[in-house]
Order: sequence, then C-alpha cells, then structure tokens
Amino acid sequence: MAKHERSLSQDNVLKHPSTKRAKEIDGPDNPWDELLERIEKKVDESATKPRNVLHWFRSKDLRAEDNRALHAASLKAKEGSGTLLSCFLFSPQDLEWHGTSTARTNFMLEGLRVLQAQLEGLNIPFIPLVAEERKEKGPTILETLKKYDVSHLYANIELEVDELRRDLDLFDRLGEEAKEGVDVQFVLHHDQTVILPRTLKTGAGGPMKVFTPYHKAWLAEVAGDPSLIDTLPPPQANDKSVKSSKFKDFFGQSLPEAPESRHFASDKERDRILKELWPAGHAAGIKRLEEFFGDKISTYATNRSTPAADNSSRLSAYFSSGMVSVREVLSAGQKKMNGGSADFSQAGCDAGLAAWVRELVFREFYRHMMTVTPHNSLNLPQNLKYDFIEWDDDEEGWRKWCEGQTGVPFVDAGMRQLNTEAYMHNRLRMNTASYLRTNLLLDYRRGERYFAEHLVDWDLCNNTQGWEPSYTVFNPVVQAEKCDPQGDYIRRYVPELRGVKGKAVFDPYHRLSKEEFEKLGYPKPHVDFQESKARCIERYKQDMADAEP
Repeated sequence: MAKHERSLSQDNVLKHPSTKRAKEIDGPDNPWDELLERIEKKVDESATKPRNVLHWFRSKDLRAEDNRALHAASLKAKEGSGTLLSCFLFSPQDLEWHGTSTARTNFMLEGLRVLQAQLEGLNIPFIPLVAEERKEKGPTILETLKKYDVSHLYANIELEVDELRRDLDLFDRLGEEAKEGVDVQFVLHHDQTVILPRTLKTGAGGPMKVFTPYHKAWLAEVAGDPSLIDTLPPPQANDKSVKSSKFKDFFGQSLPEAPESRHFASDKERDRILKELWPAGHAAGIKRLEEFFGDKISTYATNRSTPAADNSSRLSAYFSSGMVSVREVLSAGQKKMNGGSADFSQAGCDAGLAAWVRELVFREFYRHMMTVTPHNSLNLPQNLKYDFIEWDDDEEGWRKWCEGQTGVPFVDAGMRQLNTEAYMHNRLRMNTASYLRTNLLLDYRRGERYFAEHLVDWDLCNNTQGWEPSYTVFNPVVQAEKCDPQGDYIRRYVPELRGVKGKAVFDPYHRLSKEEFEKLGYPKPHVDFQESKARCIERYKQDMADAEP
C-alpha cells in the first residue's frame, strides 16, 4: 500500500484524472488510435461531389504557406464549381482552460489578421466563428457546414486529448447528419511534424521513448527520404467574383477580440510585446529565420546554452502557433545552409545547423510522446509515480519564484525575463523548473501553469514534457558560472546586481560580506540549496517507494 495518497490538485486549473484512468487513456481509450481508425474507415472523400470546401484553421496552423490541409482543400475546391472557404473557431473558454497567456492570445489574433488579409488577396472568404462555451464547438462547426452548403471540411490534426476528442465528436455528429441526408466529408491531415508520431519504432516494434535513439532514427529517415521536408504552395485563388457573391460579407469582417482577461496593461505594453519583440505572421517568422541563418547559426552549437548571447532563433512562437512550418525551415536549411543535402547529422552538416535541428527534433519527439502517453496533456506526469509526491505548501516561496525574488540570481533572472518579455531562454526554463519542484518542493504543475499564463510561445506538448519531474536537480550557481560566465545575463535582468564584480554575482549572499550584501537591496536565498536538494531527494524516494499508479 502506498505511503501517501496521490497528490491533490491545489487549484481547479490543476485538476487531473486518476492514474488508473491515465492508463486507460494511454491504452484502450487512446484517442489518437481511435482518430486514426476513424480516418482510415471514413468514406472516400472523392465519393462526394465538391460543392463549397471549407478549411478550418486551428491555433497551430495559422499560415497559408505549406499548410497540408489548406492545400488539399484548395485542390478539392478546384474539382468542383464551388468556393474555397476558410474559418477559425475562437473559444474564449479554451483560453481560460489552458491558461493561455495574454501575449500568446494576442499574438495569435494578430496572426489571424495577417492571415485574413493574405486570404482576401486570394479571394478566399475567412469566416470568424465564436463558441462562447467549449461544448458549443462541435455544434458551431456543424451549423456552419450546413449553412454554407459545404461538401468537404479540411483541417490539420491536433495531438492533445481534448482536441482529438473534439474531432472524434465531430465525426459522430456528421455520422448522425448523414442519416438525415447531410453529406459532408471530414478530411484530416497530419501537418505538425515531419514524421508521423509513432512511426519510428524500436527493434522490438514498440514506439521509441528515449530521445537519443529517436533523434538518430529521425535523422536517418529524413536523410533517406528528403521529400519529407518538401513544402507545399499557398492555396490557389478563388475567382474574384466571390467578392460579390453571397460570401462578400466575409471580406474585411472584424475578427474576435481578446477577452478582457487577456488585455495588456497598456497600449505601450501591447506595442512592446507585439511590435518590438514578437511581430505576428508568416513573413515576420521567415524574416527571423533569415536573420538567424545570417547572424547566429554559425555559433549556435557553441552558444546555444549561453543566454546572454541570445543565440536562439526566436522562432518558437511561430512554430507553436503554426505561422511557420518546421518543414519550411528545414527545407530552407537544406538549400541555403547545407548544399541541398537533407543530412542534418553532425557528420552531414555544420555543427551549428546540426545542433539547431536537434532542438527541432525535440519538438517532434514531444509530439510523438504525446500520442504514446496522451495522459501527458491531462496535468499528469509521464511517470505516474510522481503523482504520489506530497508537495509542500510554501506560498511565500511560490510568490518569490513568480516574481524573481528567490535570492538565487540565475533563477531570478530567468523569471524576470519571462515576466517582461513573455519568453525565457531554454537553459533558464530548465533551471527555474528544477528550482521550483526540487528546492522549493512545490507542485511542478503550478510552475507549468505559470509558464502557460506568461509565455508567448507556450505549447502544451513542449511545456508539459519540459516540466516532467525527475531526480535531476540543477545547481543554479554552477549553471550560471558555466552558461553565463561573465554574469551578463544576470546583470541584464537583475538590476540590483549590476554593480557586483566578478563571480560574486552568481551567489552574492555567500560571496559578499554581510555589509556588502545588505547594500544591494536583493533578497537572501529563500532556501539553502544543499539542504533543500537533500530534502527533495528523500521526499521523492519516500513517497514513490510503494506508489502503485
């Protein structure tokens, strides 16, 4: 019998099913398996004569370029005499459910406005839909299909449990409608990754669950079949007569606004985030890619873990919203940086490109794992034994972590970057997460949620697996000395420490005299690193020893 009951949710937003239910979702009730089965069993889309064809944009494919479902919808529309339509379903309750940040919400909506203008240039109507409640999503789409005489609905698959269930529900609704003579084909495409999740398998035939062999297999697969990163053109234009047809009101129509809970504090703050730091749209993403290839990639392998160098591509927000496809950047890397070769291994390309592609493969791996253990998207750890940890209730520690006031400079610098830029360097994401779940011994789900509520590039697959608890404990002082050797990153985001000389900046409480430290106006460490680390390891061992998920 377990020594402790499984951990309870501390907040409604952290609710999660039982570990028993998690195993069912991973096994016989896996919605990914069910959706693939439904896709394979569906009636051949060619059996229905094309009328109007609708592409349903999701929050992860907000682009016209290299969009597989949109491209297929365009081709299907050209087979008939109808019109290619597009839509986006805005669900304010989804924003609350997922804790989507103000930055990401408005970045998404700005991206939609850019996309709408691009589609209008192609005479493609863009229909903004709103489901005020989550349960209204299926009925809203169904009503739209019937209202505009749609014969084919196209969309790209989303991999999380709720989204898979939403599409399964729509299949059921369309099945019932078919009995009444309503003939609509629901056609789903896989678009998010280069290689379909669960395609790469171990020698025993099961899905790969370890990154290093997955990475190796992924590289071999792409090098052996470069067509995997081929891109598709934007949709073909409709005839301009559409702008004077029954769909004319959908040109120039206002798009949904962010709910009040997702408004910036001021217009100045909005402009700083969305114009200076994170301009939305495909063109902005490609410009950022070109700058990365021109200025940063040659030193990426050396500097990728050095936050002060800011050597990252800063494309994560464009990937998470689908404003730029991974295939497109890989294809560009193949042509511009690798002489046309799709061999992105260390032996096959420059070190910077190989190191960067490795990070992109992590993104692929996380999506692959989401279909292997789908309970990951339900506020549960991948290793279900961690759900039996008895987390501490340290509200002062939680507040200090959120505000970047823990007294640990590297951790505080990361949190302050997050709070001011809606972004955090990946090395700091690992360090701040480690500090919360080990040294503060706070429920990792709280930190995961905080990231969702603040990151412009939040992505459920990446975020949940980046927060996966483990016995790994990062020493933030050692990490700072290694990854921020001059202390430039710390001084940039922790102004109290800008005047601190030398290595004292990494641990001022222990490396300065009492008098020198007190003059800084900087807090002393909330916990002792070594003591809190030992306490965490002991708690983990004790609580998981007899845990039976």
